[in-house]
Amino acid sequence: MTTIPIIEKILSANDRLAAENRAALDAARVFAINVIASPGAGKTSLIEQTLKALAGKLRIGVIDGDLATSIDADRAAAAGASQAVQINTGGDCHLDAVMVQQALPQLKLDDLDLLIIENVGNLVCPASFALGTHKTVLVASIPEGDDKPYKYPATYRGVEALVINKIDLLPYVPFRMEYFRQGVETLNPGLAAFPLSCRTGEGMPAWLDWLAGQRRK
Repeated sequence: MTTIPIIEKILSANDRLAAENRAALDAARVFAINVIASPGAGKTSLIEQTLKALAGKLRIGVIDGDLATSIDADRAAAAGASQAVQINTGGDCHLDAVMVQQALPQLKLDDLDLLIIENVGNLVCPASFALGTHKTVLVASIPEGDDKPYKYPATYRGVEALVINKIDLLPYVPFRMEYFRQGVETLNPGLAAFPLSCRTGEGMPAWLDWLAGQRRK
């Protein structure tokens, strides 16, 4: 059985590079978050609304990971990102520390306060690869269903904050919030959670306050 040693070697090398990324961010005094979610959960919408709300308050850079195109980076720039870089993974289902290390020199870190990294839309692979960010934020959404913590325990267990997006759809979509939260709490007790709607703005202030507070720590 040679697969386990190979996987361990890959992850170990990735962790070393992630540590180097973190050191570069710390040296520039940039707070960084890794935003993960399934496709369509609202990662880009959350980033757009965050950029608009914090415009003039924080200098924010964005690294967008996607299989192809620069659509998300273009949206981030249009929403007010001070700097935006696109990573096309060429088919890979996640970002890794190597990709981020290659992207960082394209940013002027000394001119940033906050770096938001938007990972590839996937609930499995991104959870395994550290990038060097300070926090990992998971965006879940009401239309995905209330069973996701039970189906993807490793992902929910490994994050520092949870955004529950599209709560404006609760009257129209069968979603048991208590059942969902019970699954989250079992896996990640005390996890900071922010029910919100990027469309209506409901719940956004609590998310923004948390983000600003984490950056100051």
